[in-house]
Amino acid sequence: MSRTPWEDEMSKRSYVLTFIVLLFLALSLSSADLDRDVQRGFDSIRAMDAYSYVRTMVEPRFAERHTRHEGYTAAARWAAGKFKQWGLKPIDKASGYLQPFPRPYVMVDQAEMTLLSGNNDKETALKPETDFLPLLATDSGDHTASLVFVGWGVSAPDLGYDDYAGVDVRGKFVFCFRGLPDRRDDRFRPHDEHRHRMRTAQEKGALGLFYIYADPIANPNMDLIPGFTNAIISEKTADRILSEIHVKSADLRSDLQAYKRPISFSLESRMRYRVSSRHFPDGTGYNVVGWIEGTDPELKKECLVFGGHFDHCGEHIGILFPGANDNASGSAAVMEIAEAFSRMRRRPKRSLVFVLFGGEEMGLQGSSYFVENVPAPFTRVDAMFNFDMVGEGDGVGCSVSPEPAGLKQALQDSDIHVEALRRVRDLRGPGGGSDYAPFHGQGIPCISCASNGPHLHYHRSGDTIHRVNPDVMADTARLLFLTGWTWADR
Repeated sequence: MSRTPWEDEMSKRSYVLTFIVLLFLALSLSSADLDRDVQRGFDSIRAMDAYSYVRTMVEPRFAERHTRHEGYTAAARWAAGKFKQWGLKPIDKASGYLQPFPRPYVMVDQAEMTLLSGNNDKETALKPETDFLPLLATDSGDHTASLVFVGWGVSAPDLGYDDYAGVDVRGKFVFCFRGLPDRRDDRFRPHDEHRHRMRTAQEKGALGLFYIYADPIANPNMDLIPGFTNAIISEKTADRILSEIHVKSADLRSDLQAYKRPISFSLESRMRYRVSSRHFPDGTGYNVVGWIEGTDPELKKECLVFGGHFDHCGEHIGILFPGANDNASGSAAVMEIAEAFSRMRRRPKRSLVFVLFGGEEMGLQGSSYFVENVPAPFTRVDAMFNFDMVGEGDGVGCSVSPEPAGLKQALQDSDIHVEALRRVRDLRGPGGGSDYAPFHGQGIPCISCASNGPHLHYHRSGDTIHRVNPDVMADTARLLFLTGWTWADR
């Protein structure tokens, strides 16, 4: 049935009215006024300032910020100078803005790997970073030995699972995937820790362990084991090794995941691995810490921590690992937020602490030390906002502690002024591999942020300044600056 002209006119008016209402609501949200002083801090966060900090952090003079190396220490002093310039309070009268913590470290000078295959020991020289990389806590060694595949590298007879059962690995190299036979079973979790897996292989008599990754990446997250040499090999390298039995590494991984039982075997192929490294057992790492005092006589004893790890993997075997996205970008966001708060006349009720953590790549060393040694002015950490790899992409995703509920709401309300938030999820479980985890483990509410990527050169030499988008860093800083103001002043 056709409509009358009057009905058509009323329908048009209805559509127009609906459009006007929706437009009014959208404009009301997007133009919601900020406090003038908060607006001053918000406007001080500039994309090119964050970009310039990243560019400085990846300069060769800082040796890619390998914790405890003199290059890292020089970079930490540079960042401390910025905190001082902005009028932040130092955390300690003696050490100023630098919070020291013990941190041994290793520098890998040279590494060569050659696959010997077939009856005539055909030699295939493997290329660093393309085919393999030494793990960055390996000891020195020069060995030629047979290879044994050991699944996940897990020995847990008490849980009814043992990748080492039925194979002899004494005096040989083992190679395996990173992972677990059953990720749903929390009892296996300790077996996926690098240090645990390496010690297991060494106790079984292996000369060293090679992880199978899609592509080799820099990884310093373990401790040196005397006489034990380890590395990461690519899936293509693993396929070369496995070609003698006509198996692909991807098929092995699928079978391990499907059947959840050990698949371990010895091979005829051998590997020659020559590596030279230096161990510094008495190293000292540093967190860079500055703070702004809150205004409430009681609440100022509580603090909101803005943190991101300052370290990366350094320079090894002549390869630079700049760590522009991971995590000069997160450090730059923290610095921008610190400067923004320093420009405000009004201060929130709670104190604000800004930390550039050392030793994250080595296993959350700096953040763990901070949580266990919260500086004297503070009775408790009220919340922690973490920034890790916020430099690639066009938006940010945040994991948020579900309690207290107001924390997520504060984040989402702040995004009205930024419009950068692409994803929000609840932060549950024991925590992950970033600096929020030690805080989360203590029951401290956390927000952990990462940009939406793709993060194409994670822990590789290609993570340069050219990977970084200044605007996503600035938007992330603006978003958490506003969230931090709301949360610290409640």
